[in-house]
Amino acid sequence: MKFALAALRARAGFRAAVLPAALPVALVLALAVSGCAPQARDAAGSAAGPAGATARGPVAACSDGTAGKLPLKSEWGATTSARPAASPATGPATAKTSGITLPMVTPAPTPQLPVTVTSCDGTAVSVTDVSRIVTIDLYGTLTEIVHGLGLGANVVGHDRAADFPEAAKGKVVTPSGHDLNAEAITALDPTLILTDTTIGPLEVQQQLRNIGIPVIFFDPARTLPGISHQINAVAAALGVPAAGTELNAAVGADMSAALAMVPHESKALRIAFLYVRGTAGVYLMSGPGSGADDMIEAIGATDVGTDIGLTMPFTQLTSEALIKSEPDVLLLMTGGLKSVGGVDGLLKIQGIAQTPAGASRRIVDVADGSLLGFGPRTGQVIKALSAAVYGATP
Repeated sequence: MKFALAALRARAGFRAAVLPAALPVALVLALAVSGCAPQARDAAGSAAGPAGATARGPVAACSDGTAGKLPLKSEWGATTSARPAASPATGPATAKTSGITLPMVTPAPTPQLPVTVTSCDGTAVSVTDVSRIVTIDLYGTLTEIVHGLGLGANVVGHDRAADFPEAAKGKVVTPSGHDLNAEAITALDPTLILTDTTIGPLEVQQQLRNIGIPVIFFDPARTLPGISHQINAVAAALGVPAAGTELNAAVGADMSAALAMVPHESKALRIAFLYVRGTAGVYLMSGPGSGADDMIEAIGATDVGTDIGLTMPFTQLTSEALIKSEPDVLLLMTGGLKSVGGVDGLLKIQGIAQTPAGASRRIVDVADGSLLGFGPRTGQVIKALSAAVYGATP
């Protein structure tokens, strides 16, 4: 591919370079190439834009990692003065995410098109039609944002990580693990594809672009301060910037409420996030830049991987490092915990039982599609995670 994939992969960190390589990957491409791009239509399905309409923009889908991002505490009103005292919690717990709702702009906004978007790979992409959108990234973030912006009815296809109820009507285009299926995507006749470098093979997105489908790469980073930037970037690319502002207000309210209810600890809990897939032999500990570090710090705890000096977002788990790190709590995705046989199975992994968390069975799990998505539901996820860790009522 012509653009700098190495740089993009570096920004994606573990998601682009580690996880896909650690899991079974099998993709057979049979790409039906058409000589014509899909006809441009507006959100209602008619011809896009009035005669003589000119592209607006350019809109930036990416940034240098700081532009457009909200300073968390000042913008979201996080305070510690009114936070409750922590209550003791023992034994395993599951973060209750089933009741989480997606903040959504209503009524659905009317996209103002065309828009010219500078994709993260440096390509200028003209968006003239958002009536049939395919959203694909490793954690379902882009799908969640488009639904939150009120344009969920336009999403005809998405990745398997988009597990919230509103996404059920869209067709999953990553049926085999997280690998892209070009046939499944082209069969949906998409007018726009929103993606990033956390999913691939990246050559598939380029091939889709080559046959005339507009493809926009967004920032692959997933951080708390970056949520507002990502929402604004997607909203601007879809021609609904005001909806981005409205959605950010709702997300900010959720975030402020979640941060305000985090209990106050005289000594911060030490939490280690473990990414495990027993069936695939994957056992990793998170560190700086994993996304889990932001979520752990948001609930007033210390990210063990960062604290012991790990330099990568995810590092191969060793019993020596785990025992030395002395975590009070082990945090896992629900699917990962299940893959090793639940809490009892996890405790059989060398080193786990020798930690304070293992000795007290302080194992907390959270739904796979929730913890690292960093989409509009994140404030509510923090609230559920805090309740599970501290034994409070969400």
